[in-house]
Amino acid sequence: MAQCVQSVQELIPDSFVPCVAALCSDEAERLTRLNHLSFAELLRPFSRLTSEVHMRDPNNQLHVIKNLKIAVSNIITQPPHPGAIRKLLSDVVSGSQPAEGLVANVITAGDYDLNISATTPWFESYRETFLQSMPASDHEFLNHYLACMLVASSSEAEPVEQFSKLSQEQHRIQHNSDYSYPKWFIPNTLKYYVLLHDVSAGDEQRAESIYEEMKQKYGTQGCYLLKINSRTSNRASDEQIPDPWSQYLQKNSIQNQESYEDGPCTVTSNKNSDSNLLSLDGLDNEVKDGLPNNFRAHPLQLDPSSDSSNSIDGPDHVKSASSLHEAKKTNTGIIHGACLTLTDHDRIRQFIQEFTFRGLLPHIEKTIRQLNDQLISRKGLSRSLFSATKKWFSGSKVPEKSINDLKNTSGLLYPPEAPELQIRKMADLCFLVQHYDLAYNCYHTAKKDFLNDQAMLYAAGALEMAAVSAFLQPGAPRPYPAHYMDTAIQTYRDICKNMVLAERCVLLSAEILKSQSKYSEAAALLIRLTSEDSDLRSALLLEQAAHCFINMKSPMVRKYAFHMILAGHRFSKAGQKKHALRCYCQAMQVYKGKGWSLAEDHINFTIGRQSYTLRQLDNAVSAFRHILINESKQSAAQQGAFLREYLYVYKNVSQLSPDGPLPQLPLPYINSSATRVFFGHDRRPADGEKQAATHVSLDQEYDYESSQQWRELEEQVVALVNKGVIPSNFHPTQYCLNSYSDNSKFPLAVVEEPITVEVAFRNPLKVPLLLTDLSLLWKFQPKDFSGKNNEEVKELVTSEPEMIGTEVISEFLINSEESKVARLKLFPHHIGELHILGVVYNLGTIQSSMTVDGIGAPPGCHTEKHSLSMLVRGRQDLEIQGPRLNNTKEEKTSIKYGPDRRLDPIITEEMPLLEVFFIHFPTGLLCGEIRKAYVEFVNVSKCPLTGLKVVSKRPEFFTFGGNTAVLTPLSPSASENCSAYKTVVTDSASVCTAFTSSASSVDFGIGVGSHPEVIPVPLPDTVLLPGASVQLPMWLRGPDEEGVHEINFLFYYESVKKLPKIRHRILRHTAVICTSRSLNVRATVCRSNSLEDEEGRGGNMLVFVDVENVNTSEAGVKEFHIVQVSSSSKHWKLHKSVNLSENKDAKLGSREKGKFCFKAIRCKEKEVATQSSEKYTFADIIFGNEQIISSASPCADFFYRSLSSELKKSQVQPSVHTEKHSAADAVRLIQKCSAVDLNVVILWKAYVVEDSKQLILEGQHHIILHTIGKEAFSYPQKQEPPEMELLKFFRSENTTVSSRPSVEQFSHLIKTSLHYPESFNHPFHQKSLCLVPVTLLLSNCSEADVDVIVDLRHKTTSPESLEIHGSFTWLGQTQYKLRLKGEEIHSLQLKACFVHTGVYNLGTPRVFAKLSDQLTVVETSQQNSMPALIIINNV
Repeated sequence: MAQCVQSVQELIPDSFVPCVAALCSDEAERLTRLNHLSFAELLRPFSRLTSEVHMRDPNNQLHVIKNLKIAVSNIITQPPHPGAIRKLLSDVVSGSQPAEGLVANVITAGDYDLNISATTPWFESYRETFLQSMPASDHEFLNHYLACMLVASSSEAEPVEQFSKLSQEQHRIQHNSDYSYPKWFIPNTLKYYVLLHDVSAGDEQRAESIYEEMKQKYGTQGCYLLKINSRTSNRASDEQIPDPWSQYLQKNSIQNQESYEDGPCTVTSNKNSDSNLLSLDGLDNEVKDGLPNNFRAHPLQLDPSSDSSNSIDGPDHVKSASSLHEAKKTNTGIIHGACLTLTDHDRIRQFIQEFTFRGLLPHIEKTIRQLNDQLISRKGLSRSLFSATKKWFSGSKVPEKSINDLKNTSGLLYPPEAPELQIRKMADLCFLVQHYDLAYNCYHTAKKDFLNDQAMLYAAGALEMAAVSAFLQPGAPRPYPAHYMDTAIQTYRDICKNMVLAERCVLLSAEILKSQSKYSEAAALLIRLTSEDSDLRSALLLEQAAHCFINMKSPMVRKYAFHMILAGHRFSKAGQKKHALRCYCQAMQVYKGKGWSLAEDHINFTIGRQSYTLRQLDNAVSAFRHILINESKQSAAQQGAFLREYLYVYKNVSQLSPDGPLPQLPLPYINSSATRVFFGHDRRPADGEKQAATHVSLDQEYDYESSQQWRELEEQVVALVNKGVIPSNFHPTQYCLNSYSDNSKFPLAVVEEPITVEVAFRNPLKVPLLLTDLSLLWKFQPKDFSGKNNEEVKELVTSEPEMIGTEVISEFLINSEESKVARLKLFPHHIGELHILGVVYNLGTIQSSMTVDGIGAPPGCHTEKHSLSMLVRGRQDLEIQGPRLNNTKEEKTSIKYGPDRRLDPIITEEMPLLEVFFIHFPTGLLCGEIRKAYVEFVNVSKCPLTGLKVVSKRPEFFTFGGNTAVLTPLSPSASENCSAYKTVVTDSASVCTAFTSSASSVDFGIGVGSHPEVIPVPLPDTVLLPGASVQLPMWLRGPDEEGVHEINFLFYYESVKKLPKIRHRILRHTAVICTSRSLNVRATVCRSNSLEDEEGRGGNMLVFVDVENVNTSEAGVKEFHIVQVSSSSKHWKLHKSVNLSENKDAKLGSREKGKFCFKAIRCKEKEVATQSSEKYTFADIIFGNEQIISSASPCADFFYRSLSSELKKSQVQPSVHTEKHSAADAVRLIQKCSAVDLNVVILWKAYVVEDSKQLILEGQHHIILHTIGKEAFSYPQKQEPPEMELLKFFRSENTTVSSRPSVEQFSHLIKTSLHYPESFNHPFHQKSLCLVPVTLLLSNCSEADVDVIVDLRHKTTSPESLEIHGSFTWLGQTQYKLRLKGEEIHSLQLKACFVHTGVYNLGTPRVFAKLSDQLTVVETSQQNSMPALIIINNV
């Protein structure tokens, strides 16, 4: 239980005090009424004695009474109506609320920190009022009248006669059977005569004489002269007299409560009452039956007109608010005791003292003695009960019967003079004067008697008071018998069906248990008495039980919260809205944030409703907001009800302040960090053959790798424009800002170009949300970036459409639990700083209304099929947290976030805006296929643009043609089957030899050291004017690998006018090309055996080309025709085709392979340019009747592009130069002699049948031949993944790179050639030895001196080898040593000797070579694959 102001030792004596009746004459009542008080009310503040009192017990022992209080009340002849008592209690509770600035206790239990009010004043007020307003009953005498004050005024004509009348009236009320109420303690009631004298108006002499007369008649102990009203009420109050009555009257006055609207009903006040006050002791002046007083109904009696059903909880007794407020007004201005001075206060206090000392206590003492004597005589005992107690109770105890064994005899009534009741009377008297020992003994005796008689109501009363007496005994001789109380409660509740008495037991016992820190037992007791018959009582007891749980040694927090919720629910049913709200709020502390979501929802919903009822609208909104923003586990219907309730409350709040700032709405959720901002127009859709550049759009997913690629491309072109250096203030262009982009700088937007903000909404509920009139909220500051600042700030959204146009989405529906993005546009019309603050919208729902769990449509909400009328306007801010900083030590050790400025763009002045369209742009190509398309460039802005460039990582994929090409192509429609190549019809006679032409790579935009990736777009006049468009041809070549290729183009352009903020703009395009397989080409080059060409210079070569058709039939390609093979080189050219068959057209069907052999010769001196120049000689060998000019666009373009990308690849591989200088030179010399710089271009046509229409596709493959004898491919070779190796746990020894050239490289140093007759006739019968002269030509291929050893001896490793060579021998010298100068040709004359006819291989001489300044000797390869066969014939 909560802490109380009074301790239990003070509470119980104050709850049971001697009761005194007051009977006043009309005149006396009039005198007190001048002070707006009845006589009983006049005495109430002074009813506690200020000093100790003494009396003697039956044993003549002195007994001290401390803090004695008496209760004086006017005689009421009707018992109070239960409904009125309930009403009074309800008002007392609702009138007592927690103080405003009350400091709550903070209780820490486990991980809970709870703010709990330590005291519950409403409970104490309830308890006090409850105990005071208990009606008197026959089974106990505690609140029966012990005495009666008869009050008359000194101003009456015959005061003494008036006293006689009052005395007779009291006698009639007590002894006449017509009056069953009030109850009197003993037949011989003490009468005390009081003469009231009005000092300000009365005659003091007369008063004194009357008082003397009274003393003669009634004795000095039985009468008193009380002087009041010392000051006139009309005199100006100079001094401020305290008003001690207000605190007492406030409590019992029904109409003085704070909140009428909270209580379920209001009792109608008595219309004739002077003060409109209806108090417990209210009297009026009406005369009835000739009697001076009207002992009318109890002041708590309900007016019969207002109470037909005897029910207090029904709402049908509610008084109109206006009359209530009138009553309230009349009450507030009343000053009690206006005619009394402080001296009068002291006189009243003195009067009470005198009455108690001289009248009441002696009377009580005498009564106790009489009762004691009666009991002794009844028992036949010689000594007083007091001394005999021990004997009675020490032995011969009768075992008490269980309550369940007793039959229901609660109806048994004793006659008033029954001896059992005399014991009970004596016990009650002793209890009232705090003689608890004697009281306990008497109660104990009475209890036994009652139980023996099975008078259960009496027994329960005796048990209850015995337990309280035992507890209050000084020195605590015996423990508190809680089981007495339990039995009493059970009896009252279950047998006697008297909940009021049971409740009194519980209130007393719980206080006693609390004082002994037995909180668990106290809580159980309080919970036991909660029942359906009284919501208010149940609520208060449950709340106290909750306080018991939290005050335990180890607080039971969840039990506390649960019982607070139960209490709140019962408060709500009892109409105590404020208390209900308070209980729910207290319990919420426990459930909040602990994952009890359904409990939280219930509590928040209730708090919301109660707050709304109490017009605490902000609290209501806050509570409903919580229900909606937590991840709700409620059903859809329940959530719909919550949402509608929220909208209803919200609407009421917003109507209170329609001009106030827009409130923040809780729904839908906005994922602020997922907000994306896009600068620029939406992309145009494809228009027939026209396809717009993909650029950037909000539909594209963010990809880190691709964004890095775009950044690199932009950096490349910016570096090129700025002479190879990227400016320090360069920031990559970002058209779309998201959580992955770098948002640390203010983004730049261009005036008159829209800004699109994509807001990510999520609906957490299972009901759809409808947002209407959705738009962005912004703040704009116009600025002139060139000159002075204009500091005018425009905040409002709608007021400045000429500054910033705002798009409004009229309806935006988010289905249940759906995430959905809204794209909202702004149109800046002025330069300056824009700040996008958030979104503004109307929130509503479209679900038709349903009732769930008793939660229907809120009051006043007329729900149609779609409650679209329930819309509330509000806003949500977009607040984006920047990235966490992690650079400096300070940032690493603390949590700091950088700025995120994606919503704060700077609007800059106009810039050109380029749009690019691709016409006839293919989506599928064969590998190597050439296709001609067109690109249209359009300037859609009002500024001219210049400096247009395109940059791509795959420059080999496209070309705009060479600088020298005539850029007047046919229009796109006319080039249906026209070739993309520049062709010339040839004469068929000159087919076998090559046509040569030359071109420089500079003409094709690929010079030395330039950026091959950055290609200037050849605009006419290099400027594109506003609104102008230009179409340029663009040739495309399918990449060599099959599959899907994403090729990124970045178009770069600048404004003609240099602007400070934006230097350039870019446009992106990603082309997706799917390539399918066409031809695989492989080629090798080897030295020709003929040492001299037609011009007599050495160095012919043979080029072998294998072409395989690897196309799968899916592409619909019927066959490939090789139409031309061209070479391009600085030093070599193809001369003629060696194996030209009769069929001129080289056709390849599916999976067919063709072999070609060409003779290559060195270029003539005039054709060979200097090494540094970029001039290449092109030679074309034609297989058809049309020559494709390979040195023109687009053939040469793609050749140069593939060449530059090949060079780029070869540069990437690092070459290791760690050898000694001489060795390195040697290697270089030797490598050079085997190097060949010949590039072959294979041009082909493919015949494709598509939709029963034949198309001709063309294409070209490139092969770059670097080395003699090494095979080269047109397609990239796949690297075989190395096989898995075992892990080695030791360091391998460093293998030094060999500085020696490889054997293969050495073998190309010397070229050998045998000259001999193919057949030789010899008459063997004439001469047995046949001698044939053979010339061995040795040619030094390198430019250095070479030492050569020629060994003619056969390599005899085994006898079989001899047979292979046949039996011929070389005659003469078997070994020659020669030194050949650079590129020298030397001939050796040899002789071969044969003894038989046959075919012989002469290729047996072994040639060893070494550089003159090197030591290593290596055998050269002598084209051993081609045997030198000679036929020896016999003639």
